[in-house]
Parts: sequence; C-alpha cells; structure tokens
Amino acid sequence: MSVEQTEHDGPLIPKPTLTLPALRQAVATVAPSRLPEFFEGMQRAFVEAGDQGSVTPIRMFYRHWGVIVEIERHPRIARRLHAAERALDSEDAAVRERAIREAGEIVRAAHSEVERG
Repeated sequence: MSVEQTEHDGPLIPKPTLTLPALRQAVATVAPSRLPEFFEGMQRAFVEAGDQGSVTPIRMFYRHWGVIVEIERHPRIARRLHAAERALDSEDAAVRERAIREAGEIVRAAHSEVERG
C-alpha cells in the first residue's frame, strides 16, 4: 500500500498508539520501505528484553518508531528532515550546521509529540 504525497498540511494518517500492531500498520502506510528495518529492530528489542529481563528495550523500540511515524505522517516535515539529512553531506560547513539545527528541531518536536501521546 502506498500513500500519495499530497501538498496539504495535515497528517496522512492519525497518530498511532505505541503498540506493535498500530506502529506496524503506520510504518507500512507512511514508510513501507522501512518495514525490514522495523522488523529487525523489533526482533532486537525483544531479544534484548529477554536477555535483560526488562521491558525497557521494547518501550524504546516503540518510542523510536513512534517518532519516525510522527515525522513521516506529515509529508512537509518529512521532506524538510530528508533535505536536512542530505545537506549533511555538503562541503559547506554553514550548510551542514543549518542542517543539523533543522534536523534536531524536527526530531525534538516529534519526540515531544510522541511523549504527549
């Protein structure tokens, strides 16, 4: 299933809950190319949780993917982040510095939104 990138300001999908089924569906919708990464991370998180006897790795996995989905479900924000990521390869230090600030602002805002639930 692919999502048509539109020019509206609203999100492509509602904010998912931080559960495995909801995040899996959200990633499949807004970032399907990242599903292999999602499943590899899920496997690592569950193995680490078993090794540590703690649910913390699973919670961190959910939060990590919640942030990714929060960014990717907003096409304009996702484009800004991806442009900043590409700008990190610039030979111009000022361009790299602006890109770092831009990416940091986007990721911090997504973390804050995920924290709010």
